[in-house]
Amino acid sequence: MIADDEMPAREKLARWLAEHADIEVVGSAEDGLSAAQCIEQCRPDVAFLDVQMPTLSGLQVAAQLDPSSAPLIVFVTAYDAHAVEAFDLNAVDYLLKPYDRDRLERTVQRVRERLQDDETGATAVAIGRAQDPGCERLLVPNGERLELIEAASVEWLEADDNYVHVHTAKRSYLLRRTLNDLLSQLGEQRFMRIHRSTAVNLGCIASLTPLFKGDYDLHLHNGRMLRLSRRYREALFARMGR
Repeated sequence: MIADDEMPAREKLARWLAEHADIEVVGSAEDGLSAAQCIEQCRPDVAFLDVQMPTLSGLQVAAQLDPSSAPLIVFVTAYDAHAVEAFDLNAVDYLLKPYDRDRLERTVQRVRERLQDDETGATAVAIGRAQDPGCERLLVPNGERLELIEAASVEWLEADDNYVHVHTAKRSYLLRRTLNDLLSQLGEQRFMRIHRSTAVNLGCIASLTPLFKGDYDLHLHNGRMLRLSRRYREALFARMGR
């Protein structure tokens, strides 16, 4: 799939890719939110993501993906020394605008080799998160669509096998992600694990009530009560300055 906010750029890349018999363009998008939606629906093997797009940049789209299932990602960018330095880790490929057919051919060949090795876009996801640590917005499913919510609006997270229930004041969302990976994306500045299956927004904690054997009842401002396991007690107390 191809994501670029400039139609001529999308059309040129689609036209050149179509010259390869083993490549099918399954979708295109003009902004980051549409790109994430297209990846979710089309499940492409490869995504060409423009770095500068409305709603979410290409790097921010990558940061929102599950590393275990993310497609291979090729970042497309106009010259940006900082971005190119990140891509030059030789972990992911990038196309520097304006590129020619020969440069695209090298990228395509590299993609073929990585697909043969069963690689995913995990490294690109890691680079996206490194460029955008502690994300401020989170992509969540709403029916058949994806929407962006403010990470600060998330009060707590609840693991359910390979899914996570994302609880906000207004409603809950179900993500097909692991709790570890979601916490990695959201960063440690705002959220902290309090149980093997639960993490909380630190700003939502109202009070704590001690229980037997070192556990605590953790009360949120919304009246919800969660269990703080003694395994995570000291780390939480350290963060709260107790």
